[in-house]
Amino acid sequence: MSLKESTKKEQANTYELVVNVDGDTFEKAVNSVYKKEVKNINIPGFRKGKAPRQLIEKKYGSEVFYEDAMQNCYPSALYEAAKEADVKIVKVESIESIEAGKDGFTFKASVIVEPTMEIKDYLGIEVTKKSTEVTDELVNEEIEKIRDRNSRIVTVDDRPAENGDITVIDFEGFVNGEPFDGGKAENYNLKLGSGNFIPGFEEQIIGHSTDEEFSINVKFPDDYQAEELKGKEAEFKIKLYEIKTKELPDVDDEFVKDVSDKDTLDEYKEELKETVAKRLTEEADKDIDDQIANKLMELVEGEIPEAMYDNQANDMVREFEMNLRSQGININDYMKYTGMDINALKGMYRDNAEKRVKLRLALETIARKENIEVSEANIEEEYKRLAESYKMEADKVKDFVESESLSEDLKVEKALDLVKEKAIIK
Repeated sequence: MSLKESTKKEQANTYELVVNVDGDTFEKAVNSVYKKEVKNINIPGFRKGKAPRQLIEKKYGSEVFYEDAMQNCYPSALYEAAKEADVKIVKVESIESIEAGKDGFTFKASVIVEPTMEIKDYLGIEVTKKSTEVTDELVNEEIEKIRDRNSRIVTVDDRPAENGDITVIDFEGFVNGEPFDGGKAENYNLKLGSGNFIPGFEEQIIGHSTDEEFSINVKFPDDYQAEELKGKEAEFKIKLYEIKTKELPDVDDEFVKDVSDKDTLDEYKEELKETVAKRLTEEADKDIDDQIANKLMELVEGEIPEAMYDNQANDMVREFEMNLRSQGININDYMKYTGMDINALKGMYRDNAEKRVKLRLALETIARKENIEVSEANIEEEYKRLAESYKMEADKVKDFVESESLSEDLKVEKALDLVKEKAIIK
């Protein structure tokens, strides 16, 4: 087996891998193909599926099963060759058989491998911690959120519509005196100030009262989605049926008893201070993690193959598809409804995919430079944790997660812990 830089280098870290498969391995693969294909082969004098391999090879050539056998050998042979060469294959560009016979076969693969990166100054990264001070303003903001969740919608009939109200209207739009498609609706609930309608529409409903009929004039934006309406002046005839508003509860002891197990407002505020303090601490810790991650991505150096970003984006699309499936949604239906295709979906994840790849490479590089290792006990403990998380037996988890992959993940975690431990927090 040999590894050399490819002469047809279209991407970073492209190499040619020449691999030899020994005769015993190849013979087993050839025999396996024979057993699978013999049922489809007719040889005079033998029942279908019963012809000896030697006769089939004599009739059709000794290499009749070679191609399928080589195809079956490629994955494991490439894996072992990459392991021997101490590289991680990112993508297989092409595979070409060089020679094959009873003593085995040799093939050449053009592969893109994970790059060897460099990183410096990763210990002692300076980060700034966000304030975790719990102020009265923050507590009051929390109370307002709870008031909003416990609000009710009531009908208003003693005043005109105001910004923030929900109005129930009929409307019909006209351009040059003629109605247009999509410009009419009945009993439509429109929240004033939501910005859901074109500029000027919602603003002109403010000040009108229940049961009032009136007209408003607007101009469609020059970049409006409907070509025939771009930049056009329009008149809308409106009938206002109902004005509704959000009614918030008073903040007093009765309110506190309704939304918590506390009896007084002062007791409730003390509880909210603890809630807010916990949230601020979590947000501050997350922000520190983000600052460290961003700095590591800046510090890591090396030529990263585009294929790594593409693979990561594909993984993220698969994660998204699994989440959709758990909600009973088919990804093809999702793309149809949103007007997206698979490339647009991958494009959504491109930036995050790049960040994930860079951060992972940075941490793998740190783990290598720091000679970080994990013990068998560490791996078994992680299997146990995963088993509890997935509610599966540990042995079942091992069928899905290879110990080598788990070991790499644990090294990356240890590298991140080291960087965080040595970070200078201001």
